[in-house]
Amino acid sequence: MVGKRCLAAVIFVLAAGAADQSFASRIHTGDETGTFHARFCPELVSILGQSELAYTCQASTGTSANVREVMASPSDLAYAQLDIFARELERLDGAGAIIPIRKDDARQCLFAVTKRRELQSFGELSALAPELKFHLPPEDSNSSGTFRILQEIDPAGLGRAAAVQHEASAEDAIRAALASENAVAFFVEFPNPNDTRFTLVRELGGHFVPIIDREILRHHIGGEKVYFAQETQVSNAEWLKSARKAVTACTPMVLFTGAPEKITEPKARQDHEDMIATVRALRTEMLLPQESTFARILARTKELSASSAEKLMQASERAKERARPYIQDAKEVTERAIEAAKPTLDKAKEYGRKFYEQAREGLKGLMDSNSETEPPAAQPEEPRNEPQQ
Repeated sequence: MVGKRCLAAVIFVLAAGAADQSFASRIHTGDETGTFHARFCPELVSILGQSELAYTCQASTGTSANVREVMASPSDLAYAQLDIFARELERLDGAGAIIPIRKDDARQCLFAVTKRRELQSFGELSALAPELKFHLPPEDSNSSGTFRILQEIDPAGLGRAAAVQHEASAEDAIRAALASENAVAFFVEFPNPNDTRFTLVRELGGHFVPIIDREILRHHIGGEKVYFAQETQVSNAEWLKSARKAVTACTPMVLFTGAPEKITEPKARQDHEDMIATVRALRTEMLLPQESTFARILARTKELSASSAEKLMQASERAKERARPYIQDAKEVTERAIEAAKPTLDKAKEYGRKFYEQAREGLKGLMDSNSETEPPAAQPEEPRNEPQQ
């Protein structure tokens, strides 16, 4: 009997340890079909396994969720987009609880896709934003987070986009936008022509709009520059046709974890410090997906020269300048329409108030009338004493 109890206790301790290890050894990624989860994380798990550090890939909704997970469990690792990561750290009281281990091993790029071929610059996209319908991935996705940051950077343009619809996935956003002549799909992704999203854009006749603007490229969050102008490959070379490239803003990839001092148990803290040192010492190419095509495309993605970026920024500014009078006219027309409608609205409010008062008085009179005409309630009959026989 004692032997059985001891065995049960050992099993319980082992099970508890296994459960705790499982919880403490996660790498938070992103969507299950996304590049972080499907390509980057398996490489890192393999490398850590060689150092006897057991980790598993854990899908998530994106950077914001990953920051929350690591705040709750500091021994975890997580991937992030730099723009959203920097914004999340700004909002945290205990920002020192999180530390980046790697930064800028690769970059994810901002893509705007439409069927409107005349949209050739961010300035034109910005000017027409109030007229366009924007299709985005889910609201808590990295792509939607980046779109909100762009709206803050460009409040008079993209910030005035009235029709923003979130779809179930980036693929659905692309399909919805390219089914219309007046819509735009926006998503953030590693440039990979073999990815389903880029294949869809080609098949559905989409056109990439450069997300290059002076205000975007000079934008800093938490004192850190978060967007860089890059030339990316969006289609492979074909017979008698060279590979198609797009120029756009990109944001670095971040790999982060919790600060060692947030781990109280000495051995666990030492293991965590060893893990951080191991990952920081790795060469960049070891952390990239090893499939040859994807690795080659990432290597070909290059930062745009200052002169090339300047040309695109000037084109964006010229488009905004051309559109400014129309935007101002539209603003004035809207304001005049609101002013013109005010007397009618005020009159309608006054009529409504009077009607309400009349209805209330009528209801009160009806209730008073009912109480006057209502017969008095019957009095209970006195009991009669019957003569006894």
